[in-house]
Amino acid sequence: MKILIIGPKDRYDAYAPDFLAQMPVELIFARQYPSSLEAARANPDSEVILVDAITPVGAELMDCLPRLKMVHSEGVAYNCIDLNAARERNVFVCHNKGFNASSVAEHTVMLMLMVLRHGITGHRAVVEGRQIQMKEACMAAKGPELGEQTVGLVGFGDIGQAVAKLLRAFGCKLYYYTAHRRPPEVEEQFGVTYLPLEELAASCTMLSLHCAVNDHTRHIVNAALIGKMRPGSYLINTARGELIDDLAVRQALIDGKLAGFAADTLYPEPTPADHPLVALPPEVADKAVYSPHLGGNTGGSFARGHRNMWNSVRLLLEGQRPNYIVNGL
Repeated sequence: MKILIIGPKDRYDAYAPDFLAQMPVELIFARQYPSSLEAARANPDSEVILVDAITPVGAELMDCLPRLKMVHSEGVAYNCIDLNAARERNVFVCHNKGFNASSVAEHTVMLMLMVLRHGITGHRAVVEGRQIQMKEACMAAKGPELGEQTVGLVGFGDIGQAVAKLLRAFGCKLYYYTAHRRPPEVEEQFGVTYLPLEELAASCTMLSLHCAVNDHTRHIVNAALIGKMRPGSYLINTARGELIDDLAVRQALIDGKLAGFAADTLYPEPTPADHPLVALPPEVADKAVYSPHLGGNTGGSFARGHRNMWNSVRLLLEGQRPNYIVNGL
């Protein structure tokens, strides 16, 4: 079986599971070609695509591969894969469900703490010799603690649940919104209370995004929802940049509606330097904290994800259905 890999060879070498060496597969790395489309055209007998979570895989590419059986995201996200085109061609689309939940949850809490406790501005003050001035300013400012926050989790899948588990240890009051409310026993297990989205925004001092991007969630955080939030609230996004209306969040930071914003993902990627949430006015620039999409970027996450991907390939070779199909086949 020929496998077309849209991703760097060194990463696939580093995380290859032991059983891969015994599998009858030929690996083709798309990066040796001018584009992913050219790689597909040069290898029309490929039966599987393994692709990072931010590279588009559309109908044109699939049409180059008449034997294609599966497109597998290297991550949790699969919004860059055309699900309808794959379903029409009887091609499974799969993802690595839950593989990075603990890693992203840790990263989420880190960003929460950084935006609340001056993680970047405090570091800068020490480096620039302003430690005492910064310390005295913070003491007079009645700085917030994470445990004092009422946190609203938008989305309550594997990552949202992992975040709730960590935040309970801080003493946060926890609410959540998701399209499908969880059973009472799950709510009790994680110490969370369900609220409709607008009520969640109005009730919480911090919103943390943990849902997938689709037609219902794209720009779920827009001017209308921000208008429902408490003045001085915080917004955390370790999910996908498309979940927020960039201009609405920018304006909320400028107006003071948002006291802080922290993000591991912005749209598009790579993020340009003139992005409206990066090129903020100087007077509000310190309200924002960013990381370069590192939430799931740990050795443990990649090892779990790659093992699941190759397990799905192995299942295909055995004539079985792969794991974690997301396009309804």
